[in-house]
Amino acid sequence: MKEDQARKRVVVEAVTPEIDGGLFPIKRVVGEKVQVEADILVDGHDLLSSVLLYRKEEEKEWSAAVMEPLVNDRWRGFFRVTEIGNYIYTLRAWVDRFKTWRRDLEKRITAGQEVSMNVRMGMQLIEDAIPRCKHEVAKILRQKADQIRGEKNMEKKIALALEEDLAELMSLHAERRFITSYDKELKVIVDREKARFSAWYEMFPRSCADNAGNHGTIKDCEARLPYIAEMGFDVLYLPPIHPIGITHRKGKNNSPEAGPKDPGSPWAIGSDEGGHKSIHPQLGNLQDFQRLLQKARAHGIEMALDLAFQCSPDHPYVKEHPHWFRHRPDGTVQYAENPPKKYEDIYPINFETDQGQELFAELKSVVLFWIEQGVRIFRVDNPHTKPFRFWEWLLAEVKRDYPEVIFLSEAFTRPKVMYRLAKLGFTQSYTYFAWRNTKWEITQYFSELIQSQVREFFRPNLWLNTPDILTEYLQMGGRPAFMARVVLAATLGASYGIYGPAFELCEDRAKEYGSEEYLDSEKYEIRRWNLDDSRSLKEFIARVNRVRRENQALQSDWSLRFHPVENEHLLCYTKNTDDQSNIVLTVVNLDPHHTHGGWLQVPAEELGLEPGQPFQVHDLLSNARFLWHGPRNYVELNPRICPAYVFRLRRRVRTERDFDYFM
Repeated sequence: MKEDQARKRVVVEAVTPEIDGGLFPIKRVVGEKVQVEADILVDGHDLLSSVLLYRKEEEKEWSAAVMEPLVNDRWRGFFRVTEIGNYIYTLRAWVDRFKTWRRDLEKRITAGQEVSMNVRMGMQLIEDAIPRCKHEVAKILRQKADQIRGEKNMEKKIALALEEDLAELMSLHAERRFITSYDKELKVIVDREKARFSAWYEMFPRSCADNAGNHGTIKDCEARLPYIAEMGFDVLYLPPIHPIGITHRKGKNNSPEAGPKDPGSPWAIGSDEGGHKSIHPQLGNLQDFQRLLQKARAHGIEMALDLAFQCSPDHPYVKEHPHWFRHRPDGTVQYAENPPKKYEDIYPINFETDQGQELFAELKSVVLFWIEQGVRIFRVDNPHTKPFRFWEWLLAEVKRDYPEVIFLSEAFTRPKVMYRLAKLGFTQSYTYFAWRNTKWEITQYFSELIQSQVREFFRPNLWLNTPDILTEYLQMGGRPAFMARVVLAATLGASYGIYGPAFELCEDRAKEYGSEEYLDSEKYEIRRWNLDDSRSLKEFIARVNRVRRENQALQSDWSLRFHPVENEHLLCYTKNTDDQSNIVLTVVNLDPHHTHGGWLQVPAEELGLEPGQPFQVHDLLSNARFLWHGPRNYVELNPRICPAYVFRLRRRVRTERDFDYFM
């Protein structure tokens, strides 16, 4: 072992956050904090110093944040990310000889010992540091040394030697030969704010026509924009807008026989009219789409497109690149299957083709094509059925040049596969939220997502329904079930989505008992929706989304905490800002059929509320206000009226004239 290595006595280990030994990055959005902890230890009794180093990936110079000791050799530091892109961070630590000297000097003084020799030792440490420093710092240290040396009074000499600013300078300019640098440089992907906080609305453009039976167009979508904006959604997601194949086209309710007017599934992409870079002629053209993007932006809405890498039998790729598909022994192309289900209208792409480089380049060009049209958000269909390595490559390629692009992973699959996709670079991910209905299921699931290391790389986007998913809870619970679920999604998660107008119109008809498929599914036919239906939840959803926009606590996930309620049908949780200026407490009745009440326990002191003082809870859904005393309070919810409270906690404030109000 080299001599210098042997003299590096400090150990840095158990660094968090660190995903799979540093193999994958963590995620943040602009303005967020990266808090880093590590075990930092040394033999003997010397004191240590440590810094957290960070920089933009393309920069060469490091910035430094001082690490602070906690307990049991655990240290913590943080920095804030201020720009979109990639950041790098690592740690350095060293035996701080000057800090150790200061501690020992103070102990000797307390013990009444003679310390003149110890003061001279400190002076020597300062003198040794001067040659290591840049001119400005060296000048300051020289002045400090001269001042201490020139002071005749020992008490004043000691006071000068123990000044905090001197200790800080000495710590930051320690001898570098014996500093221990952590052996990994860890990565942070920094996205724009919409990666953390967004409300998605899914809609089939072909169902937007005013007249029943007519095929809607992109221009018809423009007329829906005010409706979507009034409900408070800021992302409009369109299923595939490309030409649809004719061969093996599916009919109504997924019938294998299509009628002459059946439009087919939008996910059966490609025909003689084009493929993934084309728009279905009945929807319009690229100019219509670009106009829709502009109109949406004027309403505060960003467009998201579906990215489905699969083809109909009529897609140009099938003729032009037959080696991109698997073939059966009889020479026909293998269609998609998930036995016993068959999808004869869809050909999956064979990523194991010998022409992989050409295939990868073409699929990347699809993404870049739509980026050039102005799209910056993609919902990716079934990414778990494509190779991990492909996504790792594609996402990195796109994000390198367009770091503002957001990719949502639609992968309803095994948890570890979902997590792997998130680690590879997907910005947001679908979750199992749709099937978590009981108090135990919800608390366990969100504790995993929010209170474990999963939160460092997996950003949940909570979808209540999709064109494929109509849960039993929604089928059986009536309007109160839809109300409860939208409150849960919008307050448990900072990002959520609905498939509409099916959701706000409380569409609960399943194809058959035990199925999650919709009857008369919009995937296979054009639907005429009555947006003025009296059962519509559009006003309720608008209120919920307004509450989200007006309360910063609901715009992130990490502060989520569950609280006890003496009723298994009632779920209670809070979210708050770091400074606790905004605290939101939500109570939801999970039973859509019956009224339930119970005593809940609010951790008043933990939330910064003054012990023994009353506080006001303001229900942001009904605008009702209640005065609560102490941590234990009673709530009751009738689901036929409203299945949830969304309380903002307001503290009592006393003015100079002894007038009390709550804020």
